[in-house]
Amino acid sequence: MNRRKWMEVALGALSAAGAGGAPRHRAAVIGQTGDGDYGHDWDTAWNDIPSVDVVAVADSNESGRRRAAQRSHAQRQYADYREMLQKEKPNFVGICSRVPDQRLGMVQAAADAGAHMLIEKPLAADLITADKIIQLADQHHVKISVGFITSVHPAVLRAREMVAAGEIGVLQEIRARGKEDKRAGGEDMAVLGPHLFDLMRLFAGDPQWVFAHITEDGQEIDRSRIRKPSEPVGPIAGNQIAAMFAFPHGMHAYFGSKSSDVPDGSRFGFSLYGSKGVIRIPITKNPGGEPMILRSRSWVEGPKGAGWQSIDAPGGKRVDNREEANRIMAIDLIQAVEQNRQPARDAIDGRWTVEMLQGIYLSQNRGARVEFPLKDRRHPLEEL
Repeated sequence: MNRRKWMEVALGALSAAGAGGAPRHRAAVIGQTGDGDYGHDWDTAWNDIPSVDVVAVADSNESGRRRAAQRSHAQRQYADYREMLQKEKPNFVGICSRVPDQRLGMVQAAADAGAHMLIEKPLAADLITADKIIQLADQHHVKISVGFITSVHPAVLRAREMVAAGEIGVLQEIRARGKEDKRAGGEDMAVLGPHLFDLMRLFAGDPQWVFAHITEDGQEIDRSRIRKPSEPVGPIAGNQIAAMFAFPHGMHAYFGSKSSDVPDGSRFGFSLYGSKGVIRIPITKNPGGEPMILRSRSWVEGPKGAGWQSIDAPGGKRVDNREEANRIMAIDLIQAVEQNRQPARDAIDGRWTVEMLQGIYLSQNRGARVEFPLKDRRHPLEEL
């Protein structure tokens, strides 16, 4: 199935909720209260899907586990996710924590159990781990979906169709900015950059190379500038990052995150600039922020009222909360298994976002552009 068509099927399944019939799939949930928790509400992703029973939740924190069981309607609770997987034998597992420090062990246990996985982003903190996750999925013949809900938002997919149809002319460039709150720079890129990198690939394909510049308060980074982020998402450095990616057909995309005196996150988003106009995808209100189009060759609002217009999803379908957005991805994963195809955003997509991040650091280390795929899979900050 063409990936651009999957959303129509998923939304059809949502509208058919309540169609009756005994559940055919067993889902389990893994969380880490106090250590990434359940990410962005991923424990509720399986709710109200007629073909799914949430059989259990695992969390070493008793009170957090109890609350998650209430939210997810899980039938049983476990302190140890390995015990849960062995006893319950689910065919779908939600790996929900927003920090990836224990992800490889969870993926290994789920793959050993033969379960397909819905994983909160980022897929991994480094490329070596991401490679191992993909290898595990291939060895055990299980599918992995990564939670890039912006890239599968119905209105974003409509925007993609509009770009392909030439509604903003020939695509000239892409610009993406991080949230630029108190995490501006390296942590912003590690935590929120994956959404932006995945959108770049959604619209432009696989990047060919990257050239980047990273500084800390205006000074070039060195080993003394490497630090641990507030969330364990791998080493970070710098509070100003500027990167240019090259894509096929001479198209370029730019990523930036810089500490400033206005850390309110209002610039967090993604913009596509064409010869006839601009499409803006705000992410601050994700998933409720709707894309906008400006039909202006000058990329500014015209004096005669030519302003921004909303881009509506097909049929006016809105996705206004994370629970519904997450459920769409859970349904897609189920359908991917049933139809023997890859999920809309799979482990390869997840690994690419890690590769793009490491490419930025490697370019800074070398003072030159670096080609993809990266030959050295080690994290560049560990080699600085």
